[in-house]
Amino acid sequence: MINKMKFKNTLLFAAITLISFGIWNCHAKKSEIKGIYTFVSQSKNGGIKTGADDYATYLPMLKDKKVGVLTNQTGIVTTDKETVHLVDFLVSQKIKIQKIFAPEHGFRGTADAGELIKDGKDTKTGLPIISLYGNNKKPSKEQLKNIDIIVFDLQDVGARFYTYISSLHYLMEACAEQNIPVIILDRPNPNGSTVDGPVLEMEYKSFVGMHPIPVLHGMTIGEYAQMINGEKWLAKGVQCDITVIKCLNYQKSMPYNLPVKPSPNLPNDQSINLYASLCFFEGTNVSCGRGTDKQFQIYGSPFLKNMPYSFTPKPNEGAKDPMHNGKKCFGEDLSKIEKIDGIQLKWLLKAYKESSGKEKFFINFFTTLAGTKQLQQQIEKGMTEAEIKKTWQNGIEKFKQTRSPYLLYKS
Repeated sequence: MINKMKFKNTLLFAAITLISFGIWNCHAKKSEIKGIYTFVSQSKNGGIKTGADDYATYLPMLKDKKVGVLTNQTGIVTTDKETVHLVDFLVSQKIKIQKIFAPEHGFRGTADAGELIKDGKDTKTGLPIISLYGNNKKPSKEQLKNIDIIVFDLQDVGARFYTYISSLHYLMEACAEQNIPVIILDRPNPNGSTVDGPVLEMEYKSFVGMHPIPVLHGMTIGEYAQMINGEKWLAKGVQCDITVIKCLNYQKSMPYNLPVKPSPNLPNDQSINLYASLCFFEGTNVSCGRGTDKQFQIYGSPFLKNMPYSFTPKPNEGAKDPMHNGKKCFGEDLSKIEKIDGIQLKWLLKAYKESSGKEKFFINFFTTLAGTKQLQQQIEKGMTEAEIKKTWQNGIEKFKQTRSPYLLYKS
């Protein structure tokens, strides 16, 4: 029989110990991160915390180091008090940032897709900004001079032709060559673990497709970085010293709503869900809604006059000269449809069938986006969606086996 008094004393001692430890730990964390408490509040995304939110883990790695940061408007940190930009947060923590590196769309994320981004200076912090888009996609030895470590924080959307993973590749390659470690602050993939689409054939490698992967790869950017290293996709097989700060309380089956739009033409969850399906239109004479407020949620062209919906593209943020600028386009509005799983080709097939200008429907960029000539040939032959998708399956299964060792989260 247990001695009741001894049991009560044991419970009392345990309670006092836990309370004391909690008070000590709270003060320790305050001291470590200069007045900002450890993250405790639950986000709207089911308590998911991004790698950036786990600052108690990565701040000590940056202490007394000369730091570079590759990020944009999606690089945000949520504390129990506020949500702030990663650069502003690191500056407040007295981290010695030397330079900001910016991807496509720029540091604040307002530039057009494909627009040449110039180097500059952040007006808020005065820090120099180095563009990694346009003529300078890979940091030079000179640009990395006097940098001890780089922090990478970009919100990806899980699609091969979304160029943030290409910027990741070139950053890792440059840092591997200069023996500079990289900390990757991981973020959820809003398209979860979905894998779909044709696998890129390396003869069609470009900045919108650098690796032999399907269109939807089903990985977070941290997992993807591990695959770049492990598969030795960097030049000459070099490998980068990377540390992935994982998302907490995250599984890929969880829905994730982006708190900040990742680029000007992906304004909401619907556009992100439809992006992999509608982006193929960027290689045709059909608009996917650039120059409207329903980017990647509608499609249409002047050559689809038998279709019910119409819109007229006009210049706006992220589309200074949109396709069919000022011309009435006919097509479909998909902004209210149910969420789709994977890639759907039915809209592309329908547009090709209905187009009055089939000989001008495809442009060369279509093959670049698809990563293969086969998809255009299949559409022109009149193959059905089911027939086309069946030809992707062997490549998808091989890819899933390849990526397996690099996964960090349950599906």
